[in-house]
Amino acid sequence: MGLPNVGKSTLFNALTKKSVPAENYPFCTIDPSVGIVPVPDDRLLKLSEISKSKKTIPAVVEFVDIAGLVAGASKGEGLGNKFLTNIREVDAIAHIVRVFKDDSVIHVANKVDPIGDIEIINLELILADLETITKRIENLTKDVKRQDKNAILEESILKKVEKVLTESKTATEANLNEEEKFKIKSLNLLTLKPMLYVLNISEATENIDIKSPGLSVKVDPLFERGFDELIKKSYELLGLETFFTTGEDETRAWTIKIGSTAPVAGMAIHTDFKDKFIRAEVIFWDKLLEAGSYAKAKERGWVRTEGRDYIVLDGDVIEFRI
Repeated sequence: MGLPNVGKSTLFNALTKKSVPAENYPFCTIDPSVGIVPVPDDRLLKLSEISKSKKTIPAVVEFVDIAGLVAGASKGEGLGNKFLTNIREVDAIAHIVRVFKDDSVIHVANKVDPIGDIEIINLELILADLETITKRIENLTKDVKRQDKNAILEESILKKVEKVLTESKTATEANLNEEEKFKIKSLNLLTLKPMLYVLNISEATENIDIKSPGLSVKVDPLFERGFDELIKKSYELLGLETFFTTGEDETRAWTIKIGSTAPVAGMAIHTDFKDKFIRAEVIFWDKLLEAGSYAKAKERGWVRTEGRDYIVLDGDVIEFRI
């Protein structure tokens, strides 16, 4: 997302040229503004090679191209309400910021001002969240008056967020713990979503440095160059990691949340794996490559047996026993 004419669709179109076939992922609803993009991973290709796999299936990230927001979007300017609703449905935001100067490419404000652009977008997200918070606090009034414990707890969390929003700060700056975030998860607050700043630069024209000291906007994390890096950074921003399964039929990268136990990770393959889990046979990807095959790795004693409490690591190759 970002202001109009900053390069969102150009970036989206470039990314989706790398898209995997949608039919491999029947759980996704695809339309012209959604693209499923494979996560670049050399480990997957190397594992597939030693297993002589018939199929190689990567982990993926789903990108959504949302039309440009403008000042006043939170009040409906430029169909802002519709676009803000679209943003509520995503898990993280890639905020595209134009930093190149080029008179042939029109800027919505008739000047290239990256920091000003960031502040416009952030303010609209903050105002939209403030409206959501205010309405929810009003709706809780009756339950709070009758001393409903859940309502009182939710109101205290909302007021904590409301305070930072009224200071023109994002909801992330309320420093909510995981329990507090879960309590207000249904509100889908825009400024509580992780955000990646993507700088649209030009190698042919002058670019504006937005990392100089004294800026009013904290730009972190920051993405600057390369589609593969953008995809990987997006994957990381979502708190995701990858484990692998490999064999003659297929080598596949499976996506899980960082910190998942083995039974929870198994659910990526099939939901039954959590309840039917007995054990997991695990080897790190590079040790499997070093061995040259799964059979040789077992002969060398490099394949470990792990139980229900094992925390899966990014890069594990796993065989589940159920």
